[in-house]
Amino acid sequence: MTMAGQTINDRLLAARHSLAGQGLAKSVCKATTEECIGPKKKHLDYLVHCTNEPNVSIPHLANLLIERSQNANWVVVYKSLITTHHLMAYGNERFMQYLASSNSTFNLSSFLDKGTVQDGGMGVPGGRMGYDMSPFIRRYAKYLNEKSLSYRAMAFDFCKVKRGKEEGSLRSMNAEKLLKTLPVLQAQLDALLEFDCQSNDLSNGVINMSFMLLFRDLIRLFACYNDGIINLLEKYFDMNKKHARDALDLYKKFLVRMDRVGEFLKVAENVGIDKGDIPDLTKAPSSLLDALEQHLATLEGRKVSAANTPTQSSSNQRNVKSAVSALSSTSSAFGTAAASSKFDTTNGIDEQLKAQVLAEEEAAMNQYKSKVSSPTSSGAGGASAALTNPFLSSPPAAQAGQPIVDLFGAASAQPAAAAAATKASDDLLQLGNPFADMFEASGGGGAAAAGATGFNGASVSSAAATNAFVSDSNFSSVFGNTEPAGNAGDGPDKYDGAVSSPFDWGATDDDGGAAQ
Repeated sequence: MTMAGQTINDRLLAARHSLAGQGLAKSVCKATTEECIGPKKKHLDYLVHCTNEPNVSIPHLANLLIERSQNANWVVVYKSLITTHHLMAYGNERFMQYLASSNSTFNLSSFLDKGTVQDGGMGVPGGRMGYDMSPFIRRYAKYLNEKSLSYRAMAFDFCKVKRGKEEGSLRSMNAEKLLKTLPVLQAQLDALLEFDCQSNDLSNGVINMSFMLLFRDLIRLFACYNDGIINLLEKYFDMNKKHARDALDLYKKFLVRMDRVGEFLKVAENVGIDKGDIPDLTKAPSSLLDALEQHLATLEGRKVSAANTPTQSSSNQRNVKSAVSALSSTSSAFGTAAASSKFDTTNGIDEQLKAQVLAEEEAAMNQYKSKVSSPTSSGAGGASAALTNPFLSSPPAAQAGQPIVDLFGAASAQPAAAAAATKASDDLLQLGNPFADMFEASGGGGAAAAGATGFNGASVSSAAATNAFVSDSNFSSVFGNTEPAGNAGDGPDKYDGAVSSPFDWGATDDDGGAAQ
């Protein structure tokens, strides 16, 4: 089960590293998810940045990647190899130095992902993809191991050395060191060419990204290789017998590898790389090989078809000169391609093409925005959107005579005159109607003029509505007149009706006399 491309295992593992405070492990996990695409650029860029930080442990980073390469899922293993290769190419040299000096290598010579075959091919799109990708994983791991061994033997990376006639490292080497360096370079180049993929094998984003990294390395490796062979040919006729024999053997291997490099470049052309970005291979004349063999036979004292005359020597010099000229054009073409940063992208995407696509997308978006009016505009579309969208429609304006009642707000202060005019009948036992008071306070006389409704549902007059409950006359008819005719200080000496009020100043006994 996947969520937004990543599996639940990826998310749980990233969450576990987050809780443990392992930021570096989380970044490695993010770069090597089970999602069948190449590692994302933001994760690779962060890991490259980590290799340049002095407080980041390079051994810990390398061990995390090697640990991820032991996963059973082919996607995780392949992406861990791609991440390692990317750090070798673009990261700090400390990372390469650690891989070369440590015994921790990718032990994937017997890797085979049978999971997608056993479950009927439902693990990933493509059915047998995991089974089919396993050979390329084994070859890719072998190349990365050989790349580390080359650095251990030479103390530099062939893909990062200077190239060219003037400042090229292999172009200016002496003969003895050159004869020791070229076999190491050949071994690394052989491991790369053994990847041996065809156009139909590049069927997913993971292997496509590894192919682009290998293509980048191939351009640089063969440029160095070509410089070394040119230097070897220029020194060949001045070598002793042993060195000449080794040099001839290296040149023969060079011719074979040149053909295999041409096949690799054809695959690159078939997968969409522009033909103008692929360097041209110019082979040396075949007569050069015969001249080299004749010179070695002469040094060994064997009989040759033609005597070693000054004419033959001048012919050999011309063959070497023409071969150097042909190989120099090849070296120039590969050097130009290697110096170009066009293939130094994370996903093998041309930056110019990427900018063009982004510009086209932005233009299409602007055109769409011009056709579709904004929901907040004043046109018919805006009106219809306001009717269907409650967040865009504004609340209706309050009517002029309609009060706005705040049931939960603080009660407004009553005027002093209204408080002084309050009678006993207005609030029987202090049981006021807060809603009626609120309407009266907020709406003025509007609520009273409209009438009020009693608690039993009966309508009362507008005069009664001005009071809280009933009028004074109705109150007196039920409870009697509580106010004496005389002064209040005379006491309750007289009563208006036969019914005694329970609110009198005193109470009477059974004989009608005042209680003592």
